[in-house]
Amino acid sequence: MTQETFDFETQPPGVPPSGDALTLAQYAQQAYLEYALSVVKGRALPACSDGQKPVQRRILFTMERLGLTFTGATGAKAVKSARVVGEVLGKYHPHGDQAAYDAMVRMAQDFSQRYPLIDGQGNFGSRDGDGAAAMRYTEARLSPYARLLLDELDMGTVDFQPNYDGEFQEPRELPARLPFVLLNGASGIAVGMATEVPSHNLREIAAAAVALLKNDKLSDDELHSLLPGPDYPGGGQLISSADEIRAAYGSGRGSLKLRARWKIEDLARGQWQLVVTELPHGVSAQKVLEEIEELINPKVKAGKKTLSPEQLQLKGSIAAVLDKVRDESNKDAPVRLVVEPKSRTIDQQDLINTLLAHTSLETSASVNMTMVGGDGRPMQKNLRTILTEWLQFRMGTVTRRTQHRLDKVRDRIHVLEGRHQILLHIDEVIKIIRNSDEPKPALIERFKLSDRQAEDILEIRLRQLARLEFLKIEQELKQLREEATKLEEILSNPSALRRTVVKEIEADAKQYGDDRRTLIQEDKRAVAEVRIVDEPVTVVVSLKGWVRALKGHEVDPGALAFKAGDSLYGVFPCRSVDPLVVLGSNGRAYSVPVSALPGGRGDGQPITTLIELESGSQIAHYFAGAASQRLVLSGTGGFGLVAEVGDLVGRQKAGKSFLSLEGQELPLPPSVVPAGATQLACLTLTGRLLTFSMDELKHQPKGGRGLTLIDLEPKDALISVAAFSQALLVQGSGRGGKAKEEVLKGAALSAHAGKRARKGKAVDGLQKVMRVLPA
Repeated sequence: MTQETFDFETQPPGVPPSGDALTLAQYAQQAYLEYALSVVKGRALPACSDGQKPVQRRILFTMERLGLTFTGATGAKAVKSARVVGEVLGKYHPHGDQAAYDAMVRMAQDFSQRYPLIDGQGNFGSRDGDGAAAMRYTEARLSPYARLLLDELDMGTVDFQPNYDGEFQEPRELPARLPFVLLNGASGIAVGMATEVPSHNLREIAAAAVALLKNDKLSDDELHSLLPGPDYPGGGQLISSADEIRAAYGSGRGSLKLRARWKIEDLARGQWQLVVTELPHGVSAQKVLEEIEELINPKVKAGKKTLSPEQLQLKGSIAAVLDKVRDESNKDAPVRLVVEPKSRTIDQQDLINTLLAHTSLETSASVNMTMVGGDGRPMQKNLRTILTEWLQFRMGTVTRRTQHRLDKVRDRIHVLEGRHQILLHIDEVIKIIRNSDEPKPALIERFKLSDRQAEDILEIRLRQLARLEFLKIEQELKQLREEATKLEEILSNPSALRRTVVKEIEADAKQYGDDRRTLIQEDKRAVAEVRIVDEPVTVVVSLKGWVRALKGHEVDPGALAFKAGDSLYGVFPCRSVDPLVVLGSNGRAYSVPVSALPGGRGDGQPITTLIELESGSQIAHYFAGAASQRLVLSGTGGFGLVAEVGDLVGRQKAGKSFLSLEGQELPLPPSVVPAGATQLACLTLTGRLLTFSMDELKHQPKGGRGLTLIDLEPKDALISVAAFSQALLVQGSGRGGKAKEEVLKGAALSAHAGKRARKGKAVDGLQKVMRVLPA
C-alpha cells in the first residue's frame, strides 16, 4: 500500500480527531500508547491504596457479593471456583478464564502470599511448581484477612464505576484498612516497566504506619527500626546488611540476598544429616534437587565434545562432600530437604558452603516498588512515600465513612424526632388520619413535620404505638445524638481523625498480626573454597596456544612433544595454586588457575577454550607464577608500569582491560622483577639502550598507560625490557648475522645509565639487537 494516510469513516476509539485523515505513524503511536497504559494500569501493576491489581480486586468484590465472606465460627460455605470465575468474567473482567483463575489461585497460596485473601479447598498447587487442579474441582471462599479489604465497602468509603458494558457497578479501589501493597507485595511485568514488591509482617507495617501518622517527620533510622526488612511467606533468612535494605527502601529499587534455613540432625554411630526446613522466597525443593543433580551429573555444553575443566572440578568438589539428597516434604513439614554427607568426618560447614554457593539455597530477590499511585500515575516509590500515600488514602476513607455514617445517623434522628412528636399527640394524629382525605399534608401542616417524617409516620404499624415503643425511641435518640457528636468531632478535628485511624490500625494489628517468619541476620555470601593441593608444577605453553601443567619442576623442554606444525613457546615453573596470565594484543589481561589446566602426557588444551578472547585481538604473551610476583608490563610505544601477577587476575573469562595501548602499539613479554633488582634496562629497535633506577617507576595495580620508559625517535620502537641489579646481557647478532651476546657491567654499563624517559645510547659490538636480560 502506497498511501501515506488512511481515511476512517468513523474515528477510531481513543484517537483524537485531526482533520479528515491520520498518518499511520500517528495512529500506531496513539494505539500503542493506549495499549501500554491499559496493560500498566489495567493488568500488571497494583494500586498503592489497596495493593490489588484490577483482576484481584474484581475477584474479591465478586466473592463478597456472592456472600462468600469468612464470618462467624465457620464462615460461609465454599463454592466451586468455576462459579466465581464465571461471575467475574461475566460481570467485571472480560478476559480469559485461565488468567482469572490463575490470579485466584495465587491469592489462595500461603507460600505465594504472606496473608492469603482466599481460603482455597482442594489442590491449589504447591511450592514445587505443581499447578492447581482445574477450576471445576476446587472450591473457594474469602479468608479472614479479606475483611480488612471488604468490610467497609458499603459505607461510602470508595467510588464505584460502571463495568465494561455499563450494566453493573464495581469499586475503583477497595477500602483497605492496612497497606496490602506492602503486606502481600506484588509481582508483575507491564509494558516498559515491572514491579517486584516484597511482602512484610503485618505488625511491623502497622507499627510503622502508626509512628508515621503520629510524627510525619519520623527519621529514617526510626522507620527502619520499626520495619527492619521484608517478611517472606516461606521464611528463610535475609542476609543483606541493614544499609543495603535501607538503600533499597530509600530508592524503591534494589536487590536483597536470601538464604535457606537448616538444622543438623544427629544419627546413630556419629552419623549426621543436614535438613533444610525453610527455602528462600520463590525457590522450591524440586529446583534445588535439579540443581544438585546437574552438579553431580553435568551435561556437555552445546558445541563441546567433553566436559569443561570447571565442570569436572565442580563435580569432584560436590562428590567429595555429598552422598545423596532426598525430599521428605509433606503436609506436616512443608519443606524438609534431607542432605546426607559423604561421610561423618566431612566438615559440616564445608557441606553447607558448597550447597549455598552452587544452588538456589542462597539467592537474590529483587526489589522494585513500582505501583499506581493515588493520582493514577504508575511510579517507582520508596517505603516512606508508600506509607505516606496509603495513610492519606486511609484518612480519606475514614473521613468518607464517618460522613456516611453521620448522614445515616442524622436521618435516623430526624425520623425518630418525628415519631417522638406524634407519640405525644397520638390521639390527634389518628383523628387526622381517619378524617383527612390527604393525611400527609395535614400532618405536615399541623405538626410542622418534613416530608420524610410524615411518610415514616404513615407507614408506622399499630404495635409501634405502644408506650414501650415511646421509651425505646427516647433511648435510641439519646444514643444516636451521642454518636453524632462523636462523629462530628472526628470530622471537625484532624487530631481526632488521626486518633481514630491509629486506634483502628492497632486493633487490626492485634487481631490479625502474627510473628515474623523471615530471620534478618546479616552474613556474607557463601563462597565454596575449592581446595587445591599446593605442589610444584611446570606450565607448558606452545606457540599455537596449547597449554598443560606437568607435575614437578624437572621438565626437559627438549623432550616435550607437540602437535604437527607446533612448537614450544615457553615453560613456567610455578605452583598448582598460582594463576596463568594471558596478555592479549590489545593489552587485555586474562587469567586461568593453573589447577584448571589439563595434565598428563597429552598435548594439553587450547587456551581459547579457557578464556573468552575479545573479538579482533590475538594472544600475545603468557606468564605463570605466584600472585605476588612483580612484573614490568610495557608496550612498543615506550610506556610501561610495574604490577603484580595478582593484579592481572580477574573473575571473568572475558578478562579485564589492563595495559593501555595506542595506535599500532603491541605489548612486550612480561618481564620478571627479581628480588633485589634495582635497575631497569630498555632496549629499542635501533639498538639504543637506557638503564635507570626502578624507583622511578610506580606500582599500578589497576593498570593503565604507565610512564614513559625511553624517549623514542620516529619509526623506532621499544623491543625489550629487563630488571637487573649488577650486570646486563644484550642478545643480538654481529657481522654476517651471526648470533652474538654482549655482557655489560661496570663502566660499560654506566655509559647507558640515565634518567627515565631519556634517549639512551647505542650498544657497541652488535649490528642488530634482539633482547636484553639480567646477567
